Amino acid sequence: MTDFTTAYFTMKEEDAIEYAKTKLDFFAKDAKLICKEIGDGNLNYVFRVIDANTQQSIIIKQAGPVARISDEFKVSPDRNRIESEILELQNKLAPGFVPKMYHYDPIMNCCAMEDLSDHQMMRTALINHEIFPLFADHITTFLVNTLLLTSDAVLEHKEKKELVKKFTNPELCEITEDLVYTEPFYDCPRNDVFASTRDFVKEHIWNDKQLALETAKLKFEFMTNTQSLLHGDLHTGSVFIKKDSTKVFDPEFAFYGPAGYDIGNVVANLFFAYVNGKYTIEDEAEKATFMQYIETTIKDVIDLFAAKFSKAWDEKVTEETAKYDGFKDYYLAEVLESTAGIAGLELCRRIIGIAHVKDITSIKDPAARVNAEKICLTVGKALIMDRAAMKTGTDYKTMLQTCAQQF
Repeated sequence: MTDFTTAYFTMKEEDAIEYAKTKLDFFAKDAKLICKEIGDGNLNYVFRVIDANTQQSIIIKQAGPVARISDEFKVSPDRNRIESEILELQNKLAPGFVPKMYHYDPIMNCCAMEDLSDHQMMRTALINHEIFPLFADHITTFLVNTLLLTSDAVLEHKEKKELVKKFTNPELCEITEDLVYTEPFYDCPRNDVFASTRDFVKEHIWNDKQLALETAKLKFEFMTNTQSLLHGDLHTGSVFIKKDSTKVFDPEFAFYGPAGYDIGNVVANLFFAYVNGKYTIEDEAEKATFMQYIETTIKDVIDLFAAKFSKAWDEKVTEETAKYDGFKDYYLAEVLESTAGIAGLELCRRIIGIAHVKDITSIKDPAARVNAEKICLTVGKALIMDRAAMKTGTDYKTMLQTCAQQF
């Protein structure tokens, strides 16, 4: 029998079955368990364990000491603890929007959680050009509840500072600081630029000193502003979805940072879906419908967030000085400015840096891919440079349409 109690090792499928039998009180004793490793991310191993008799299933997720994307990235397995505790907390703050947690094991650096196989990964669904009319409403409820309710405006300050300590996440923050804020904005050897886009990147991104300055400002905001408890990697690959349900998962990058980081990542990844639709859908009516849906969703994410945030502020804020006339508007404006800047960073780094998105890489026509990448880079740069002006969803929709017409 495998020993899971003394020392960590990286599990294989047969180990995950044994682990489920001996360590989890989830399946019946006569369960006939089968397992498949389904992880396709950059860091972890994800096992789906199923009882062939009943089809009951569970997910076991294990964190290793190095990233799957590259052995260069040494990452603390403590991220699995952070993920487990964050999901439990988020389920209290925004019930129904995250998977249920069943178990955490600090020796094997793994956790067991609800299997959401009846949902799809949102990125895959959007690449297939599916439409989810409830997403903007769902994700903005999640964002307001997790970001505002973990801030100094609502939490007792000592409690909040304890959470800052508890969810300090230096190794994964360093990955973000390097891959999002730094490397894409100069000719870093680790960047991975599509050859036909490289001259455009050099001219419009790497040679722009003012852009570099603005990215430095955003980086220092990320490193120093412990505003809200973030998911830290909230893109369409971190969302499971179906028509009536949205589930956010994979919060191992969670830490206290600027609230706009999560919102900006959601928005940027909708831009990727937009350009994918623009350059891969052949039927003009279908293309128009999908692109209009994405435009509306981007607009609604910004506007619904602002409206729900304002309402929740009036209902939930406990800090007396935060109730002063004008402070709510000041605070929200800062969050929205940060949102735009971070959306811009994400749009640029997924084109230039080491970690790409399938929305872009799955565009088979090289010329179409170049145009898609140029739109993303143009919008991204504009969002960074003009972030203070991005106050409404219409501002984003107009910018997207204007930039898309150039290519």
